[in-house]
Formats: sequence, structure tokens, C-alpha cells
Amino acid sequence: MVIINLLNDSFPPTTWPVRGSHFKALLHLAPGPNKVRLDFFSQKVPNATAHQSTISVNYLPMINCPPLHLVILLGKDSNGQFDTPSEKALKGEDSLDVAIRKFRMAAYLWQAFTQEQMFRNNFARRSFRFEEEWQTGTLSSRDAASNQMRNEAKIHLVRCDKTVDELRKLGAEQRPDTPPSENELFKVAKEAISQYFMRKRDQKFYVTALILDSHWNSDIRSVAGHAAVGFADDDISLAIFGSHGLHSYPSCIEEVVPAFTDCTRTNTNLLANPNNECGSYWEMASANIGAHLREIGRLFGCDGRESGIMSRDYLRFNRSFTSWEPFCTRTKEQGLRLCLAQDETNWHRLDALRFRLHPCFRHPSDPPACPNRSLHVWPVDAGKIVLTSMAGIAFIEIFADGDEICTAYFDYMNGDLGNSNGMPKQITITEDGIRARLPDNRRKATRLKLVIFSSSLHSHIVEDLSRLKSKDSLVKLSNNQVGYRSNMLGTHSFPGSVSEDLILDFAVIQTKLLTSLKVYHDPFSISGIEFCYEDATTQFFGNRDPQSTNTSEYVLDTRKGELLTGFYVRATQKVEGIGVITNMGKINGVCGNATAGIGHTLIAPRGYKIAGVSGTFSESIDTFSLIISR
Repeated sequence: MVIINLLNDSFPPTTWPVRGSHFKALLHLAPGPNKVRLDFFSQKVPNATAHQSTISVNYLPMINCPPLHLVILLGKDSNGQFDTPSEKALKGEDSLDVAIRKFRMAAYLWQAFTQEQMFRNNFARRSFRFEEEWQTGTLSSRDAASNQMRNEAKIHLVRCDKTVDELRKLGAEQRPDTPPSENELFKVAKEAISQYFMRKRDQKFYVTALILDSHWNSDIRSVAGHAAVGFADDDISLAIFGSHGLHSYPSCIEEVVPAFTDCTRTNTNLLANPNNECGSYWEMASANIGAHLREIGRLFGCDGRESGIMSRDYLRFNRSFTSWEPFCTRTKEQGLRLCLAQDETNWHRLDALRFRLHPCFRHPSDPPACPNRSLHVWPVDAGKIVLTSMAGIAFIEIFADGDEICTAYFDYMNGDLGNSNGMPKQITITEDGIRARLPDNRRKATRLKLVIFSSSLHSHIVEDLSRLKSKDSLVKLSNNQVGYRSNMLGTHSFPGSVSEDLILDFAVIQTKLLTSLKVYHDPFSISGIEFCYEDATTQFFGNRDPQSTNTSEYVLDTRKGELLTGFYVRATQKVEGIGVITNMGKINGVCGNATAGIGHTLIAPRGYKIAGVSGTFSESIDTFSLIISR
């Protein structure tokens, strides 16, 4: 066994078993340098002195990251008890205080697991943090007796406006595949949590909730008052999960190994065994703590994966904390005699990439996040596709023939700790290169879908690669060259909309000199753009007969060689604001609504130049894109 002593902290020594010369342990760290002594005692050598080793670990709390809030959700008439074996209930181990300690310990297991996974992906030991408070410690079994105060994760107790019976009825009525927006239990939880935190406008919260009043109905072998749902939203990103397995959770660090090796069989007359995955207490703890972590993954924006936690591979969650595994009732086999890293579950690489860029995972050494969320796709010559992003391209997910799960990907996170400064701002990909990434049995897929992510985690979806590369993306120029359209900004063409490709004269006639641009607008829309030339001719894109608009003119300083290079566009369902970008490297004001939706910097990629504009318009411009050429 190995005994871990924290030499400059009040945390008591902890003991960890050794199997096959391997051990796994959890360290309680205090902010700053931590001196840790490891004492190894071999059972084969009685009365031998300990083999000692000392290491130093520096811990820097990431207090500038938004926290993950931990909530226990109760019915308005709840007594604060949860499903527990009768022998434990007689000892009072079904109380709210015990629930708080077990939920807190599970949260620290999620955090430690994620931190280790990020380290294995070369992203440093980063993880999400919790809101903390100064309180009597619970992470050690000896804290309560010694009245030891610690800064530990805060558990918020939130009562909703439903009774326990109403909560359980809502949970029983939900289908497992019900979307979060339609899941009544999820909506009740979100409403109660929103009122509790009194969220202000534009304030973002990340919350995971344990529904304490979940209850196993042995007659129908189902858990009432439970929903495994996680959803990333603009206001409150929320994950909820039931408490039907809470009795098997460890309540402190000393109980982690015993909890994950407890072979006590589950009495299904009293306790849950959903999907026959929890035939013993250790399987119950592993499945439930891991399944709740999966919903937290959804809270952070993760989707289903081929492997790892998001593929429901959480039944092996225990292996990350123990060096061996007991008998498994699910497989009817003896567990692993030695649990190595390759035997553990994990976060998929795509999940780790998302976490690396998520604000809850920011590291003090990370460069400042780029506020520019623009991301553009340009189908160009020779079957190539150019991708541009001011923030940098982070990764691309590839889906074949309508797959719901990503089967291949491009990863552009390189350098130490996945430094976002190293991500390319422009890349070129081809269909052959994309197909080469796919598994052999998917390379002849007829339809390929791409989801492209920038370092700001803004994404752009190419629903059909073949359609993107079709002739619909090409524009014939008057000088016999070919122009290429970017992806459209604005998502909706309104009834009566007219589409237009406007090839700008200065792009095809060398003697034409663009001298100014006039933007016709009101506070919430853009009616049209007029391009004015030195010879007094003009070109117009948009509605030529606006009802009542303002006119803003930007005059190019042609004496200094100022040229139009692109536009800054604010777009939601339609284009609401637009600014002019020139080779002087600045955005010259935004006409219309300067704060609507997302800001897009629309500039031709390197090696190309602006040739025109394209889009649709009715009373105002609905959609807008750039036409480029060599």
C-alpha cells in the first residue's frame, strides 16, 4: 500500500492499495506549492521500513473561469431523503447532509477525471472549477470530528414549485429520447434554478443538478423523478440527473476505493438497477457517476461520440480511480486484475478539443480569447475549399451519409498545451483529403457533412459537400474568369425576395476606380449598397426604392491607395448591420444595428480578391455573401 502525506496541509494521510506495482490516488491540494510524501509498504516484507518519495505539486486555482454550480433539486414538500438500503437508512445515511457530501465527492471525481484526461491530450492539467465556500470540511472522513474548516465546493439547495409526487410523475412520463426543450422535468428544473440564481440579462450560468426525490418503482422497474438530460444554452447550460444511485457514491476521499470495489448485490425490491447495469453497488456507483458526467459533457456542448464518456462508455468509470476491478454482475466475469490507462474510459479527443477552447477551462497561461466569431467557407478552383477564420480554425468534424456521430475529423490544435495562437487562420481542404480521413467502409459515402469550429467555438455547418462544390457556387465574370461565392450570411430569405449577383466593375475593368460606397439603412436593417466610381457611374445592390432610410457614405482615400477589401456584417435571420473594410486594416463604422446577432468579417482569402457581392433582398437585404476571384 501507499500512504500519501501532505506535508504543508492539514489534510490527513490517505491510504491507497497497490496492485501489480501500480496504484492510483487522489490528492487534496491547497493553493500554491504542495509538498507530498509517498510512503510505500510491501505486504511481502513485514515490519519493513517505508520506501519514501517526495514530490512537489503547484496548484493555481482558475478563479477567472466561470464555475460549474452544483445544485440539489428538491420538491417543495420533500423531506430530503433518498433511496437507500434499509441497513443504511437505519443509520441515518439517507439524510440531506449525507446527500450533500456524496454529491460533492462525485463532483470532485468528475473534476479529477477530466483533469487527467486533458493532461493526456497535452492540454495541461485543466478542468472545470466549482463555486466554493468556507465550511466544515467533508472531503476527509475525519473533518467533521475535528471540525476542520476548508474551502470546498458549494452545494446549492433549490426547491422547485412541484411536489415530490408531481416530480416523480413528470419523470415517469418522459421518454428517454425526449429533446431537452420538451422534457417537462428539465423545464421545471431550469425554471427553479433560474429563479434561484436570479440571473441577470446576458449573464451565463453552468449548472448541474441532482434530483434528490428520484425513486425506484420496483413494480414497473423504472425510476420515477429521473431524467438524464444535458443541454448547452445561451442563458443557463444545465445538466440534470436522478439520485437513485446516490447511496452507492463515496462521501469522502477515504471511501473512493471501497465504493468502487463494493460487491454488495443490489436488492431490486428497494434499489434501482436500470438496464441491468447496476447489479452490485460498485457498478451502481460507476454507472451513475459516469452517466451524470455524460450529461455534464452535453452541458459543455459535447455530442454523441464513437468512444468515451459521450458514447455511454461510463460503466468503466471506476477504473480511473482503482488499480483493480471486482466481479462484474453485468458481464458475469471477474474484473480486471490490473486497470491500466488503456483500460479506462476517456473523454474523446473531440470532447477534449472543445473543453480546451471552452471558457470554463481557461488556463492562466492561455492567450486572450479572440472575440471575432466569423468563419467562412469558400469553394474555389480545382475542387479545393478554403476555410478562413480570424480566430483560427480549431477542428473539423466529418459526417458520412447522414451519420449522427462524427466518424472522422481534422485536428489543428498544435503546439504546447494546444496553444490557440498556433491555429491556422486559413486552410485549404479537398474532398479526397476529407474521404481519406474516413474509415474504409465510409469512404465511398455519397453525402459528406462538415462541421467547422473556430477557436472561439463558433461553428459553421456544410450540410452537403457536393452541393457546396457544385456550379451553384460559381459565378461567371465578364472577363471570362470564374468567381466563387462565400457562404451566405443571414439565414432566411423572406417572401418576395430577389436574388442577385453583382460583379463589381473595378474587379474586371482595370480603368475603373471605386471612390466611395453609400449604405442605405435604418436602425435595424440594410436596404442597399451603392458603389460609386470616379467616372460618376454607380452600381447598386439591394432595394433601389427603400421606404424611409438613412444614407451613410464612406469615401475611399484613393490618393493613399485605399481599396475595398471586404465587409463587416452583423446578421441574424437577415442582415441588420454592415461596415466597410479596406486595405488600411480597419472597419469604418457599422451602419444599421451594430450589435445584432454575430459579427462576421468578410474578407477575401489570401491569393484571392473581391470580385462582387451576392445575396437576396426584399424590402431590405436578407442574405449577403462575397464573390471572389483569382
